Amino acid sequence: MAPVDLILKLQTSATAIRRQVVQMAFEGQTSHVGSALSCAEILAVLYFHVMDIDPLGLRQGDRFILSKGHGVMAWYAALALRGFFPVQRLKEYAVDGSVLGEHPHRGSVPGIEVTTGSLGHGLSIASGMALARAMDQTPGKVFVLLSDGECNEGSIWEAAMYAAQAKLDNLMAIIDDNHMQALGNSRAINALEPLKDKWDAFGWETFEVNGHDAQGLLDAIQKMNAPNGKPKVLIARTCLGKGVSFMENELLWHYQIPSQEQVNQALTELGSK
Repeated sequence: MAPVDLILKLQTSATAIRRQVVQMAFEGQTSHVGSALSCAEILAVLYFHVMDIDPLGLRQGDRFILSKGHGVMAWYAALALRGFFPVQRLKEYAVDGSVLGEHPHRGSVPGIEVTTGSLGHGLSIASGMALARAMDQTPGKVFVLLSDGECNEGSIWEAAMYAAQAKLDNLMAIIDDNHMQALGNSRAINALEPLKDKWDAFGWETFEVNGHDAQGLLDAIQKMNAPNGKPKVLIARTCLGKGVSFMENELLWHYQIPSQEQVNQALTELGSK
């Protein structure tokens, strides 16, 4: 069990990410707020405890790719809160001329090394990074965050086959399994289950966890660290719009922009900064 103060820190960080996301969605007048809210704990656990990272960029540690690029508001928030760039710059999100676009762009701000948004590409890129590290004997992990709907893409499974063949046990995929994609429930549109069995069959070491449980995430990622010649995937069962009652599990919040009144209610529900 992780110390109570660590779990509290991670929960507080996830809440801070969510508060920033809600405000960014309103001020930038953009959608995908629900998809950004669902991965807050995942990013908090990675950026505030698990990953070996250096906001100053003076050394190379672990690397991270947000393959589900539409969730970038949460990533911007995590990077800013972790010290990669000033939190005040989040107000530039989606403003004309700003580098903080609605999908991540390589080099836009420190910490973003890969342009994503066209779903299905991130795992292939992460596999290449992991392979290069293995060949160069460079320490560190490559983490990539996918969406469940993204697992409809054939390129995901091509990369999954290759990563297993190449025994990339420095590759850590996490699936933000919030059960929703553009037009409805992921299971109704293109049945993904049994998702764990599919990844197992492709030669990955597979784990499942409640994606909003910081302790569970920590425990699962610790198990994923074993160097056993297999790439690892963590299926994090999450909720679209988590933390805001009127957004939770509502497909509308894949697209809708919150009003000022809705922002006020969301921030009240989310509680302290």
